[in-house]
Amino acid sequence: MNRIDVLLFDGFELLDVFGPVELFSLADGFECVFHAVVPGPIRSSQGVEVVAPNSLNALEEPDILLVPGGMGTRALVSDADFLGELVRLAGLARMATSVCTGSALLAAAGILDGHRATSNKLAFDWATGFGERVEWDARARWVEDDRVWTSSGISAGIDMAHALIRHLAGDAVAAEAARRGELIVQTDADADPFVADGRS
Repeated sequence: MNRIDVLLFDGFELLDVFGPVELFSLADGFECVFHAVVPGPIRSSQGVEVVAPNSLNALEEPDILLVPGGMGTRALVSDADFLGELVRLAGLARMATSVCTGSALLAAAGILDGHRATSNKLAFDWATGFGERVEWDARARWVEDDRVWTSSGISAGIDMAHALIRHLAGDAVAAEAARRGELIVQTDADADPFVADGRS
C-alpha cells in the first residue's frame, strides 16, 4: 500500500489537496492520511474546514509527503518551526511532493536545493524567491526529480498525481483511476498551457 501523507495548514488551497486525493482514492493500492501541526479542523483558503486527525510531530514514518499550496504558505515560509518539521519529514519520507506554492515551502526549508522544481505560474516570481540552489523550471506542468516531485498551480497537481500513480503502480492502474474519475489528464510534464508569454 502506498500512503500519501497530506500536510494541512490554515489557508491551504482546497483543490491542491482534494484533486490529487480524489485520484489517489480511485487508484488501487493507495491511501491518504491527513496531518497538521495541531490536529483538528483546518480552514482552507476557501473557508471550508477539513479535519486533520493526526499530528505532524507524531508522524515518524512518512511515506509520500504531499504539501499543498494556498495563501497560508505566505506565513509559513517564515515559520522556522514548521520548516524544521518539513525538513525532518522530507528526510524520512520515500518521496516529497508539492502542489502549487507548496514548492515555496519545500524551497524555504532547503529541501529543493540541488533539484529541479516548478510552481504555480501566477505566483512563480514569489515562489522562486526561496531556496538557494533550486533549478526552477518556469515551463513545466510538473517536475520529477528523483524522490522530489513538484507541480504547477492547482489542477496540475492532479496531473502530477496521475504521473505518480503511473510511476509507482504502473500504466494500467493509472489509466483505470483516470477512467473511474472520467478524467482527461495531461501526460506531458513539459507542456503547461498557463506558462506566461516570454518565460523560458
